[in-house]
Amino acid sequence: MLDHVINTFNQLICSGAAVFVIHNDAIVLEEYIGKKSNKPNASDVQEDTQFHVASVRKSYIGFAVAYANYYGYIQSIDDPVLTYLPELEDAIWKNTKIRHLLTHTHGLNQKKETVFREYPVGRNWAYRQVGVHALTQIVKRATGKTVSEIVNENVFTPLAFSESNWYAHKHEKLVDVILRDKKDANWKTPESTEGDKMNMYVSARELAFWGYLHLEQGNIDGSQTVPKEIIQLATSVQSPRSIDKSLPQNGFLWFVKDLPTKKSEIGEKVPKDSYQILGYTGVNLLVIPRENLVAVRMFNSFGSPEGYDYLSDIRSFGNTIMSCL
Repeated sequence: MLDHVINTFNQLICSGAAVFVIHNDAIVLEEYIGKKSNKPNASDVQEDTQFHVASVRKSYIGFAVAYANYYGYIQSIDDPVLTYLPELEDAIWKNTKIRHLLTHTHGLNQKKETVFREYPVGRNWAYRQVGVHALTQIVKRATGKTVSEIVNENVFTPLAFSESNWYAHKHEKLVDVILRDKKDANWKTPESTEGDKMNMYVSARELAFWGYLHLEQGNIDGSQTVPKEIIQLATSVQSPRSIDKSLPQNGFLWFVKDLPTKKSEIGEKVPKDSYQILGYTGVNLLVIPRENLVAVRMFNSFGSPEGYDYLSDIRSFGNTIMSCL
């Protein structure tokens, strides 16, 4: 497993990496590789180093939506988006439900400030940020709390997490994100700490413990920290039946292994009911309930260099884990 992560590290444009695996309630692999940045005299990556998790943040957004649904702030994920955000353009958002946002089947795209329909709602799958942003606004409108507030109050504070959060400004425990192109328009440094932007940093161990919280259905050391129903909502397949069976299947933004699909981002050796979340920085959190296992890998790369097959490597990560058991 470590060899697989080191091999990926050597393919990416990055300076640091980490791998953390929990199996049968024990830490079986914990390794830190390289430096926090590529600057001279950069410090080593270590256990409290926090990596930029990119789209892995969506698992925390999914949690906040599941929280809002469980406690009745959101009546149903089949409620229209316009019920909660009536100011959106009716002609564009009509018939789009919260379920579609959670499963990347909303059919919307965005160019600058203009949202437009790319394909009919519930008929295809595409990974677009516009739906994720709408979810954060629905959570805030429905609950009166931000994603960050919900996650901090219900998870980070009770579990004493101190290496997971959204940051307005960089500090010494955060890695530098290594860009292939310093002018990359996709790289942004937002200052919002509401949990609605791509500025979340997490240590490898706390990302693994976040996965472990899900594996244990919200029960840690005999205490039901989070209602199990919230976890079950978030990690069960919620994709509409109207999409083609070859397309990825999602829970509350998590990728969930259910039917065999050609376009799944989870390795073919990984068993059914497993779920995973990925980030553009190379970060991956994989939970395999049938093996009582959580695996995390982290890098500080941004995107894929020429010749690197991201999806193949992600699938191989899960397959390698299964081969080690």
